[in-house]
Amino acid sequence: MIRVVLPAHLKTLAHVTGEVRLEVAGPEPATQRRVLDAIEARYPMLLGTIRDRHSGKRRAFVRFYACEEDLSHTAPDAPLPERVVTGEEPLIILGAMAGG
Repeated sequence: MIRVVLPAHLKTLAHVTGEVRLEVAGPEPATQRRVLDAIEARYPMLLGTIRDRHSGKRRAFVRFYACEEDLSHTAPDAPLPERVVTGEEPLIILGAMAGG
């Protein structure tokens, strides 16, 4: 079971509270792409909010963190850290801020 923490505005949009728990089954390793596919399948209202609907690229002000590491620039098909896969640590999706 993979635990995902969404930013507050996406929790509101998806009508969830707390963490989202997903089963990402199959022989392939759990990856950002597979987790995001599972989130968008379960919560279709989130399509296009975390990544572009057509290109699949992460939105500019969205970041991914896990195990105290920034995974934002990791390849979408790279395996997630084992502690995320086992549910020990969550995958955190964070809305970044910019400005001055």
